Amino acid sequence: MSTKVSDHLLQRLREWEVEHVFGYAGDGINGLLAAWERADNKPVFVQARHEEMAAFEAVGYAKFSGKVGVCAATSGPGAIHLLNGLYDAKLDHVPVVAIVGQTNRSAMGGSYQQEVDLLSLYKDVASDFCEMATVPEQFPNVLDRAIRTAYAKRTVTAVIIPADVQELDYSPPTHAFKMVPSSLGVGSYAPVPADAEIARAAEVLNAGEKVAVLIGQGARGARAEVEQLADVLGAGVAKALLGKDALPDDLPYVTGAIGLLGTRPSYELMQDCDTLLVVGSSFPYTQFMPELDQARAVQIDIDPFMVGLRYPFEVNLVGDARETLSRLLPQLERKKHGAWRKKIEKDTARWWEVMERRAAVEAEPINPEYVVHALDALLPDDVILAADSGSAANWYARHLRLRGSMRGSLSGTLATMGPGVPYVIGAKFAHPDRPGLAIVGDGAMQMNGLAELITAAKYWREWQDPRLIVAVLNNQDLNQVTWEMRAMSGAPQFLPSQALPDVPYADFARSIGLDGIRVEKPGEVEAAWRQALTADRPFVIDFRTDPAVPPIPPHADFDQIEAAAASILKGDSDRAAVIRQGFKAKVQEFLPGHRHKGAGPGKD
Repeated sequence: MSTKVSDHLLQRLREWEVEHVFGYAGDGINGLLAAWERADNKPVFVQARHEEMAAFEAVGYAKFSGKVGVCAATSGPGAIHLLNGLYDAKLDHVPVVAIVGQTNRSAMGGSYQQEVDLLSLYKDVASDFCEMATVPEQFPNVLDRAIRTAYAKRTVTAVIIPADVQELDYSPPTHAFKMVPSSLGVGSYAPVPADAEIARAAEVLNAGEKVAVLIGQGARGARAEVEQLADVLGAGVAKALLGKDALPDDLPYVTGAIGLLGTRPSYELMQDCDTLLVVGSSFPYTQFMPELDQARAVQIDIDPFMVGLRYPFEVNLVGDARETLSRLLPQLERKKHGAWRKKIEKDTARWWEVMERRAAVEAEPINPEYVVHALDALLPDDVILAADSGSAANWYARHLRLRGSMRGSLSGTLATMGPGVPYVIGAKFAHPDRPGLAIVGDGAMQMNGLAELITAAKYWREWQDPRLIVAVLNNQDLNQVTWEMRAMSGAPQFLPSQALPDVPYADFARSIGLDGIRVEKPGEVEAAWRQALTADRPFVIDFRTDPAVPPIPPHADFDQIEAAAASILKGDSDRAAVIRQGFKAKVQEFLPGHRHKGAGPGKD
C-alpha cells in the first residue's frame, strides 16, 4: 500500500515524539482520520467534546509537560472553534501546533460548503508560522517548521491541509531546484547577555537598599538561582500569576501573587522598594509596580521583544533566566537582612494569618475562601492545579500555597473562561501518574466544563492515577463580573445577565460513571476534599458558596467594597452589613501602620 500524505504526517509527528493529538472529527480531516486508523492510533487521538476544548487541552498538555501541544480540527467551523484556545496559548507563550483541514483545492474560491479563508483567519493567532500545504513535496518541511517554530518562539503555529492533499501519495522533496528538504529536532540553547550588560545590572542591584523581585513563568527553571539571589540581596519576591509555581509559597520572603488577584504584601513590596528586578515576566499592570520615578530597575527575559515593557528599566538583559542569574550572582554584594527583609517576612506571615481569618468568616451557605483555604493543607505534593477565570482565580491565587513539585496554571493573559477542566485533562495525558485538580466557577462549568467531564469519563481508566477533581464554586452568579460592576462602576447586580441556574453538577458526574458530592454546609468541606482526594475515579465537588463574599483587591478602597457588599442581596441589608463589616474588620487588621498614598489605592 502506498504512503499517503496523511500517513506521512502522522509518521513525522511520531518522529517528533508527539504522543497525543487533541481533536475532533470532521470530513475536512477524513484523510487524516483514516491514516490514524492505519497507524493504530499513534500518536493517540484524544477526542474532546468541542474543538475549543481540544485546543485548551493541548495548551494544558504543553503548559504542564514542556512539550509542544498539538490539536486537530476539520475545515470551516472546526478551525474557527480552535481559535479561543489557540489565542490562550499565544498570549501565555505556550508552544501549540494546530493541524486543520480545508476544502479540496478544486473548490477553493468557489464559495464552497465550509470554505473559510483559513490563511487570513489564522494570520494573527499563528503569525509566526501558518502555511497551507498544496503538494506532497511540501512535507516534511511544513510540519517541521511548524513544530520547530512553536518550540523556539513558544507560540502557536498552524498547518492547513486541503482534504484532497491528505489523500495524495506522499513523495518527498528531491535534490532539485525549488525543493525544500528538512530535518528533525530543535537544538537546545540558553542565550546569555553580554558581560558588560550583566555588570551594569549588578551595579544597579548592588546600589539598592530595598530590593524587590518580580518573577513570572520564565523563572520556573531558575528556582535555585532566584532563591540564592533573594538571600544575597535580602529581597522579597512577588510572583505574577503564571509564575505561581515558579517558587514555593512557603518561603518566608515570597509575598505571593501580584496584581488585582494579588496579596497585600506584594502590593506593599512594590510600593516601598527602591530597586526592582523582573525575571521572566511580562506582568501587564504598571499601576501595581513602583512609581515610575521611584525605583531603579533591571529586567531579564529570554525574548528580546518582551524587554523594556511595563516599566522604565535601566538595564534590559536578554537571556535565559537560569544562565543569566548564574552569571549575575557572583557580581552581587551580599546585603544584611535588616529592617527591609524583616518587614517583608513579617508582612507575609501576617497576610497568611489574615487569609485564615477571612476564610473563617461566616457566609451563607459556605464562604468560598474557606473552601479553597481548607484545601491548602491537603494538597498532594505532586498535584497539578488549574483555576478558571473569575472569582475562583482570586481564591486560587491567594489561598493555595504551592510547595515542592506542585504545578499550577490558568489563562493568564487572555483570561478566558472555560480552560479549567480541559487544562487538567491535558495535564493528565502529560502526567497520568499525578493527581489533577481544577477550581472552577459555575459559569465556566456551565459554559463547557460539564460536557468535558464526558472526556474525562472516556479516558480516566487509562491514567495510572485516576484522580481528577473538579471543584465547582456554585454561587449561581457570574461573580467576578458582578463585583467588578459594583466596585468599579457602582452598578447593582443586573440579574438577567448575571444570575445562573442551579445545576446538579455532582449528579451529572455520577450519571456518566464518575463520582461526586454536593456540599452545602461548612462542616462538610474538609471531608469532601478528603473523599475526592482518595477517590478511585474523577470526582466533582459541588460547593454551594456565597456570592456575597467580595474578591477584595490588595489595594482596595474599602468605601467601594462597602457599597458593593451592601447591594449584594436585595432586601437583606442586615446580613449584607454583617458580611461587609466582618470582611472590613478582618482585612483592616493587616493595614494599620502601612504607608498609603492619599485617598487612592491602598486607602483604609
